[in-house]
Amino acid sequence: MRQDQFITRHEADWNALAAWLDAAERRRKPATTAAEGCADGDVPQRYRRLCQQLALARKRGYSPMLIERLAQLAERTHTLMYRPPNPRWWRAIAFIASEFPAEVRAQWGWMLASALLFFLPLFAMIAAVLWQPELAHSVFDIEQLAQMEQMYDPANDDRIGRDSGTDLMMFGHYIMNNISIGFRSFASGLLVGIGSVVVLVSNGVMIGTVAGHLTGIGYGGPFWRFVVGHSAPELLAIVISGGAGMRLGFALIAPGQLSRVAALLAAGRIGARLILGVFVMLLAAAFIEAFWSSIATLPDLVKFGSGAAIWLFVLGWLGFGGRGRVHAR
Repeated sequence: MRQDQFITRHEADWNALAAWLDAAERRRKPATTAAEGCADGDVPQRYRRLCQQLALARKRGYSPMLIERLAQLAERTHTLMYRPPNPRWWRAIAFIASEFPAEVRAQWGWMLASALLFFLPLFAMIAAVLWQPELAHSVFDIEQLAQMEQMYDPANDDRIGRDSGTDLMMFGHYIMNNISIGFRSFASGLLVGIGSVVVLVSNGVMIGTVAGHLTGIGYGGPFWRFVVGHSAPELLAIVISGGAGMRLGFALIAPGQLSRVAALLAAGRIGARLILGVFVMLLAAAFIEAFWSSIATLPDLVKFGSGAAIWLFVLGWLGFGGRGRVHAR
């Protein structure tokens, strides 16, 4: 076979492998889309073919330029295929910084639906309770409202948002409480998605009622100073959990061309990755809530300024982290 015929027959494969290598070297983790050459699973077979083609080129005495090109391609592929894997801590950081926010954006439709189901009742109840204060008694009993009023009493000059417990004790309490809400939002999606809807709406109603009641009686200052710091990771984690739960339920209702079991497993794999990221968000929220939010002596500028910075950071991370990655929908 002449050299030009050899190149014409195989150059598309070489270019595809080179594109895969370029993507892999940029990310330290190979991409899997056709736009970037070839899928990860195709690379070993392509590498074996490349080695055979390199051997043929040498045997047939093709030009040194072609042989050098194939040799470099084979060397790059070998280096990437057989390099040691990244340490676990690096993979964990890469997942949180890049893969998780990209996965959230890949499920943007479910996340939008979840956000509406959570935030619309929340803001609606704030407005409703400010307009009709007695509505708070239809959601909470007198004892519960009195306890909340005690926790956010402007007269508290040391700690706000709690009536007892050390920072460390409250950190553990917040972890358990936050994870419980997040897990319920996700797992209840198995009830054909209705469970996640109920959890999202009910939590939005309760949070909105508390915010409206405390603001209406003049305790809004301490309340908003308490929640502004940890609200971004906590509330958005609930939204993500709910979105993952609704997607899980939809897989049962409309599995498409898959069986219901296969569709549920596929949705469950995506949901499990989302919940891992949600756990990190809730852990961060619990830490901020326990060690920062409860401090009553800091000025409003510091409290609200730091809260705004955290909101911007979390939204930026979810909106731009892992740009360029592609995930299953």
